[in-house]
Amino acid sequence: MTITAPPKAPRRKPGRLRRLVGVLLILAGIGLLGYFAWQYWGTNVVSKARHADEKKIIAKDWSDGIDGDAVGLLRVPRFGSDYEVPIVRGFSKKALASGVGWYTKGAKPGQVGNFAIAGHRVTHGEPFRDFLKIRAGDKAVVETRTHIYTYRLRDDGDAITVPFTTSWPLWPVPAPDAKGKKPTKKLITLLTCSELFHTDNRNVVVGELVKTVDKADPQGSSS
Repeated sequence: MTITAPPKAPRRKPGRLRRLVGVLLILAGIGLLGYFAWQYWGTNVVSKARHADEKKIIAKDWSDGIDGDAVGLLRVPRFGSDYEVPIVRGFSKKALASGVGWYTKGAKPGQVGNFAIAGHRVTHGEPFRDFLKIRAGDKAVVETRTHIYTYRLRDDGDAITVPFTTSWPLWPVPAPDAKGKKPTKKLITLLTCSELFHTDNRNVVVGELVKTVDKADPQGSSS
């Protein structure tokens, strides 16, 4: 009797496996490119539309004689004559995607203490993209429903860099040696990432109120 050996299972060709790996790598690369495209372009489109919507809401609220949820509008001439972004409450992701965020435990615009605000340098509308171009003596203008406050900035945009865990920029007196001190001046602090891409450091600029205009009585402005 002749015994016939069972047929051998066909061996998978190495080329097929390589093609499969190649396809997976291409798909992963496309996905990664899509993620970066969304982060660095897509979020800007969405956030700038949110900025525009937020400003319309602010204008409507002010025309109705109410403050609404937003704090006001920020203008920094160094960033361009048409630069104007809404200031919203908090440092949440949603807030920072809707404008510049306000530290709600700090002072309000024009008050004694530290009016601290933060914004992205890149992605989500990048309101502070040109932060490092700030020069000491530049102005930051904050408009609320009732007043316009002009602050003179003390520092260049790249003069102060701190780790993101540093808390003094949010203190009532924003200085490394001022913990627990009672504020006597009306200050503003601007914060943002120190680099365009991911970083654990922050750049800080502090300014002091130099002019206040009551929108109901512009002739009675004070500094």
